[in-house]
Amino acid sequence: MLEDITRPSFAHMAQGVEREAARLGHLCLVCSTDGNPKQELGFIEMMRAQRAAAVILVGGAADTPEYRERTRKIADSLASAGSRLVLCGRPPLGPDAPVTAIEYDNEGGAHALVAHVLTQGHRRVLFLGGPPDHTTAQGRVRGYLDAHRARGLEPDPELLLHGDFTRDCGYRLMRRALAQRLEFTAVVAATDLVAAGALTALHEAGLDVPGDVSLAGYDDIPFARDLHPALTTVHVPYQELGRLAVRSALDRSAGDAATHLLLGTHVVVRDSVAHVGP
Repeated sequence: MLEDITRPSFAHMAQGVEREAARLGHLCLVCSTDGNPKQELGFIEMMRAQRAAAVILVGGAADTPEYRERTRKIADSLASAGSRLVLCGRPPLGPDAPVTAIEYDNEGGAHALVAHVLTQGHRRVLFLGGPPDHTTAQGRVRGYLDAHRARGLEPDPELLLHGDFTRDCGYRLMRRALAQRLEFTAVVAATDLVAAGALTALHEAGLDVPGDVSLAGYDDIPFARDLHPALTTVHVPYQELGRLAVRSALDRSAGDAATHLLLGTHVVVRDSVAHVGP
């Protein structure tokens, strides 16, 4: 179950789930919720009634007390029916919840990416982030801030912009930053899609990447290597996340105990970040 099946990162996780489920002899039903909690709950109730072996929720969320209470009730309800709730790319609920949480090092990936940009001499780094209440966006912002502070730097708050994870948002935020004449030599985008929109806006403004402005993304979706220039980004093992979600959900050797697994990320250096300064 995912928010938007058209987002490449979600699609790759769903593909990993579907392929691993098929390999293990299970049928996989993919549901898109459009971010609607009521629609999500309706799908979950349908799957519970169908006695699904597992329900896998893909992608981040707004981590509020209401969300945690609702998700805990869902987990308990599924467990009572012999099913398993898996949070894939969402934070765990706690040690006593009958939930499997499969995460990737979201914050660490952002930290490593921004550290790479800073190592190239950049000190004014514009960050094009996602929704401020979204767990995935929050982790990437923390990585951005911590990478600066680890080097004794305090980023300018004006260089931290919020939007969503789409290409159009990247385009709009980049045009806004240029219109406001914000000073920056590099841009780090919350996703590769956001970076693609920013790249178009920079090109339309007559700016060369990376000659005038360096640019980096996050996710390492396939088209990142086909942009011009090829995009420096963070690789997230989305398909492996999906496969591991299935394997972990079907392995009930731990009973109803909470399970938390974390996969690594790494920076993929391509051509879009240039060295500046002496």
